[in-house]
Amino acid sequence: MPEVAEAVSSAQKSDSSEKAPSVEVYAVYGVEPEIQAYAMAKYSRSALSMKESLKEISQQKAEKFLNTFYFQYGHRSIADLAHIALAIEKLSILAAIAVADEQRWDGQERSTRYQDFKKSGYCTPDFGADDQSRKLYRETIDGLFAEYESLSEQMFRYLVDITPKPVEMKQETYDRTLRARAFDISRYLLPLATNTSLGEIVNARTLENQIAHLLSHTHKEIRQLGELLKQAATSPAYNVNQESLRQLIEQIRAVSPDLAAKAEAELLREVRVAPTLVKYANPNGYEIETRRELRRVARELMGNVPIASAPLVDLLDEEPLEIELATTLVYEHCHYPYRQIRQAIAAAGEVIRREVIDLGLRHRGKHDEMLRAFCAGQQFRFDILMDIGGFRDMHRHRRCVQIGQEFTTKHGYDTPQDVNAAGASEKYNTNMETAARAVKQLAQLGGVEAEESSQYAIPLGFRKRTLFKMDFAEVVYITELRTGPAGHFSYRNVAYAMYEAVAQEYPALAKYLRVHDVREPVDLLKR
Repeated sequence: MPEVAEAVSSAQKSDSSEKAPSVEVYAVYGVEPEIQAYAMAKYSRSALSMKESLKEISQQKAEKFLNTFYFQYGHRSIADLAHIALAIEKLSILAAIAVADEQRWDGQERSTRYQDFKKSGYCTPDFGADDQSRKLYRETIDGLFAEYESLSEQMFRYLVDITPKPVEMKQETYDRTLRARAFDISRYLLPLATNTSLGEIVNARTLENQIAHLLSHTHKEIRQLGELLKQAATSPAYNVNQESLRQLIEQIRAVSPDLAAKAEAELLREVRVAPTLVKYANPNGYEIETRRELRRVARELMGNVPIASAPLVDLLDEEPLEIELATTLVYEHCHYPYRQIRQAIAAAGEVIRREVIDLGLRHRGKHDEMLRAFCAGQQFRFDILMDIGGFRDMHRHRRCVQIGQEFTTKHGYDTPQDVNAAGASEKYNTNMETAARAVKQLAQLGGVEAEESSQYAIPLGFRKRTLFKMDFAEVVYITELRTGPAGHFSYRNVAYAMYEAVAQEYPALAKYLRVHDVREPVDLLKR
């Protein structure tokens, strides 16, 4: 009998192991973002399945729930469950950089490599009654666009001359590839005013923070953009199927007017993607007041000392946390290298250092996240000075912390090697220097936002300083990805300089970074 019992028990185990798993997994489609967020949030408050929850939830129930738990109780993680797709079109490159500065977003912007920007148009800031500034601005931007078009064509012809077409390559593919390379060069002349477009997918909490940040910005265009994002989230969304659904409803109407009316009410009802979750997004007083005070501190601390020379990429030394925090808080509000600011902070003494840190938190409200400058303590910190166009590519690395300084012409501009090789440097330099003079003049002409408005005339070839903080894994990722031979030569040089700095500081780790040597020749026809 024991033997039989053992056999039965074994069989039961076998039958049990062969049963289908009880877990159920399914995708959900066609649910409004806020209703989806409510349904997912109910997992922690109800035993209902997702399907059961969705059947009983209405927009009114979702709004009531979110008003209670999101706004009154502060359960802000609920908004992480509502994901929203947005299109932002005909904004300036300057404004697009501000939008993309949100670390927790996912998006894509028009590429200066694959698209010709000569017909994209440009943003003109509000100069009010200042016709002199408006005239100078338009002449400057129009001149840059004209030279962009001319240089694009000249560089394409130059690249054709030095790059024979392989017999097996189609002419269309050959032309498209070299034009992309030509755009890589001519983009240095595109001003920050250039119109672009981008698409983003974010959760509602990120969107709320993003809107508040944009509403608090120094530039009027960007503040208006914050209002438009808020309006887009709370107004009826674009329904891609609207036309085809209308045609279907008309077909139904021919058979049954009553059924058509019901179908129209259901299929063509207005959908607002986040009518509740972003309705209270407003300018952030903490950010505005702190920026004002830290700008004053930066002016007083640094005075009018000349900007010290610095390498393309500077891997910073380890330092006490208080020194890093105070230096980083000041860094964002001036144009000096990190090391030069750190030296000034150290010389100012402990009392001033702690006063700077205190200023960074003095105006922080109950629900305000700390400023990004307080994201400190990373092992690898790079102070990078590179052209704005290349920065836009590096800016996409959102797993690291980026502290950017404002756009300026104070650091000069880069000139691609191919511009010199093609004999186009004289005209290129003339245009860049003309733009720099115009930027300076526009900033001095006066007006409420004269300096901010002048930045739109800065070409992408001028340099911008940014502090990148990251862990070792991100160093490896960036250097391996961005040194690839198919990439733009600007960020390839930056990524390779990052690798060289790490290899010098940590020689035992250098072998783990699978980088491409940027000094090796590049096949222009390989993408």
